[in-house]
Amino acid sequence: MGQWTFLTNHAHVLIYVARDPGARVREIADAVGITERTAQGILTDLVDSGYLRRTKEGRRNRYDCVEDLPLRHPLESNHPVGELLRALRG
Repeated sequence: MGQWTFLTNHAHVLIYVARDPGARVREIADAVGITERTAQGILTDLVDSGYLRRTKEGRRNRYDCVEDLPLRHPLESNHPVGELLRALRG
């Protein structure tokens, strides 16, 4: 089988954070198979777009998913991101 997947790295990061809101960037990067720098950039994208809320807990960040926002692609935009998370959260 080839190296492609059905979901983007942004989706993988969002799903991982939904499962473990207190995860460290290194843990997220390792699980998704990307660099820490890329993971941090994706987290920033998701926060800036409103799909994640970032709160400080001491020296660490906690990320909470905003599940009522629509998926971004026009083909799926009539579904909230929470539907995807519920289906894949595990």
